[in-house]
Order: sequence, then structure tokens, then C-alpha cells
Amino acid sequence: MAYTRGNSNQIIVGAAAFFIADSQLSALPHSLDAKYSYRETLSASGVTDVVNVGYTTNGLELAFAPNFGEVSVDQILDVAKLYKQGMKVDMKTEFAEATLENLLIALAYSSDELDGEVGDAGGKVLNLSAGQLGECPVERGIIAVGPGSGDCVDSALAERIYVGFRALSIDNVSVMAKRDAPSMFAVNFRMLPIDSGTYGKIIDRTFTTSGPIPVV
Repeated sequence: MAYTRGNSNQIIVGAAAFFIADSQLSALPHSLDAKYSYRETLSASGVTDVVNVGYTTNGLELAFAPNFGEVSVDQILDVAKLYKQGMKVDMKTEFAEATLENLLIALAYSSDELDGEVGDAGGKVLNLSAGQLGECPVERGIIAVGPGSGDCVDSALAERIYVGFRALSIDNVSVMAKRDAPSMFAVNFRMLPIDSGTYGKIIDRTFTTSGPIPVV
């Protein structure tokens, strides 16, 4: 095979659509359709177990942080062996839509803390609860669907899907109301493995139809 410098189609640039499931996952919540983007599958009429968080900023960052132990021996000045003794996976983004639903996710609150009605005036209320002793943290599933190709022609029919089975928001969250800055929620999700030891999946796929799934 002749030498080539590389393939620019493998350079992927672009943001992902971000979806949240209200409970942890163990597999894709809906089947992949060979004809349509998975983003359209999750947005289809009748799908209620995942929600689209809307606009995000600073994209999506999935960080893997392995931890290794060292074995030193007398006969060499460096370590003789490394062994893996820990693993940490984080997923970061910023919710640009300052809805109470997105704030609830960022605070790792239960959906029960969001009341649908406020007296006769209508509207919504998010109860800012301190929690209680022994309370279980709320783990949610994450699905992000982004571009899967750097080819301007084929990029509309290729995608990369990021799936996190167990995600827990762990960082401080600030709610702002400023004259010269939008209110956004920075979220750092700590990813946890399911019992099989799997954090989730990254899937590269192509489909055949660019556009939404028709409502029937």
C-alpha cells in the first residue's frame, strides 16, 4: 500500500446533542434505526424516557483518568512494573438553557423536587432541598449524539454516539443572574460502571436518511 499522509475525514469537529435519562441505563434505551439518526430516534414522538437538554456550550469532554501503582526493585533505578489500581471517568459540558429541569439535573436532584404547578398562577417550582442522612444520590443515564465524520458531504449521514450508563453530577453548580453574562449550568458528571464493569459505549455508525422521523 502506498504511503498516505492521513485522512482528513477522520478529523471530527462539531458539537453533540445531549440527552438525559431519568434513571441509570444498562444498554441503549432505544434501538438503532438503520434509516435515521439516533438523535432523531430519541426525539421521536412518544419517546418520554429521555429528554433533550437543548443548547450546550464548550461541547462535550469525556476524560479517562487511570491510576497505576509501581513496583520498584533493587537491581534497576526505575520501576520494574506498573499495574492498574484505579480508574476514573468524567463527562463535562455546560447547559446553556437555564431551565429548572436542567438545574435539577445539574444538582443531581430527584425529579420529585420539581413541582408542576404553583397555586392558581401556574408555573413550576424547584425545591432547593438539603437532603437527609442515608439519601441515595441520583444516577442518570447520558446519551450524546455528535458528528461522526469530517467529510462535508457524508457528515450528515454519519454520527458518533456516546452512552454513559451511570452518571452522577458531582461538582459545585452556580446559578447566575448577571447583566453581562448568560445564566448557564456547568456540569461535571462522574461516570460509574455497571456490575459488568462497563461505563458505557462509543458507537460510530452511518444511516441513510437525513431528516426527522415522520409522525404517523
